[in-house]
Amino acid sequence: MKKNIIVGQSGGPTAVINGSLYGVASEGIRRTDEIGTVYGMINGIEGFLQGNYMDLGALGKTNELELVRTTPGAYLGSCRYKLPEDLHDPVYPELFRRFAELNISSFFYIGGNDSMDTVSKLSRYAAFMNSPIRFIGVPKTIDNDLVETDHTPGYGSAAKYVATTVREIAIDASVYDNKQSVTIVEIMGRHAGWLTAASMLARKFKGDNPVLIYLPEVAFDQDAFIDKVEEALQTTPNLVVCISEGINDGKGTFICEYASDVGTDTFGHKMLTGSGKYLENLVKERLGVKVRSVELNVCQRCSCSHLSRVDLDEAVNAGVYAVQAALAGESGKMVTFIRNKSVPYELSYGTADVNIICNKEKGVPMEWITNDGSDISDAFIDYVRPLTQGHVELPTKNGIPLFAYRR
Repeated sequence: MKKNIIVGQSGGPTAVINGSLYGVASEGIRRTDEIGTVYGMINGIEGFLQGNYMDLGALGKTNELELVRTTPGAYLGSCRYKLPEDLHDPVYPELFRRFAELNISSFFYIGGNDSMDTVSKLSRYAAFMNSPIRFIGVPKTIDNDLVETDHTPGYGSAAKYVATTVREIAIDASVYDNKQSVTIVEIMGRHAGWLTAASMLARKFKGDNPVLIYLPEVAFDQDAFIDKVEEALQTTPNLVVCISEGINDGKGTFICEYASDVGTDTFGHKMLTGSGKYLENLVKERLGVKVRSVELNVCQRCSCSHLSRVDLDEAVNAGVYAVQAALAGESGKMVTFIRNKSVPYELSYGTADVNIICNKEKGVPMEWITNDGSDISDAFIDYVRPLTQGHVELPTKNGIPLFAYRR
């Protein structure tokens, strides 16, 4: 009797998270000799616990699955549910009872660090119970901070969006070139500055905006920042500065915390916002020039207007590879990207032990950050540029992109 597989999505969506879903679903549907039904968890593991799931095979009989491939956001819905640390918690036998009811042989979870924690716990429980179910993680995060992989699906498109938007902001700021002004662009990145670093792609020439780029990997000195801004204004009257939301003083305090209290989410992560606004007020107070802050916010991860062809193709391939790995007997693994070379760009796929991936973060290497922490070195360009390449033609109706919506 053929077994079934199930896939879910978790955490913050990206522009290509559904590309990975498409990869898992299409490969599962294609492998009719080994796989019966391809199920999708609605709202991740949390929704599945409430009995919410759907048959993704039905989408393969219509054009809907093809639309899913280029739809931003999480088609199946997401969650931020943390499984208990104690593997003896009653939630685990309940989950495996539900897996048994659906005759599940393989479980796929598309997500970031916390999602890999879920894969780790489920695979360890399966080993403890001698369950044959295989658990595979499919990476996803615009933060690009997962270890054991060169990069993650979602990062390339988000980097392309950031670079394009910062370029547009820089052009807008330049129209009043007869008066000094500062524009501070706040970009996502709690502990890793990969996305903010990509803003350097907006530069057209040496010394072009954004002149200053600050990442959370380096302690942020407010006095040194003001000095750098004042100095840069002498040659760039319409200065653009890019900062990660998670810039900090190096002593455990985020810059945004200097302005207000910061709440936490269900995983205990601080909900960061306001670093740009805080620095806006600081520049206004210290230098007295015209200044504004722009928070790119959710658009960084949900916009598909600048979808990277490389990013989308790799997201799909990650989903396909995950199914192939599970059918080959692998479990407790995450799909990884292995860069063979940057010029010309070549990539291969593999897997790594999810237990050494979850709850760890990969920061931007210090050799790619200038000594004073205010800029990124040109060596970073060879790393990031290939991930942003290629255009994706979206299906449209009356000039508006067509997306898939779960009903």
